[in-house]
Amino acid sequence: MHLHTAIRAGASLALATLLVGCAAPKSLYSWNGYQHQVYQYLKSDGPAAEEQILALEKGVQVSASQGAQLPPGYQAHLGLLYLNTGRTNQALAAWEQEKKQFPESAPYIDYLVGNLKKNGI
Repeated sequence: MHLHTAIRAGASLALATLLVGCAAPKSLYSWNGYQHQVYQYLKSDGPAAEEQILALEKGVQVSASQGAQLPPGYQAHLGLLYLNTGRTNQALAAWEQEKKQFPESAPYIDYLVGNLKKNGI
């Protein structure tokens, strides 16, 4: 009887450990609807750029308040929306943030900035 109880306790402990190990891991990034916003941007009948900017800016604020990181491309996409609405300085600032957080994005961001300069913006 003693051995049977020990086996049951061991099995219960193993099951509890497995369940704790399978708990949903914390996401590396705070996505804040980013995928949805990109999808909306690509749709021809998606919401206006201003509406998308507001949604993404809210995501920036939520991430900051939670101490979470934005995913790769978030700031770059926000910069593109800023550029499309004539806010060049905000676009450049967002792109610099993207480069700062994800240095591997530098060639792409530099390409975008180079095109702006080439076009006299």
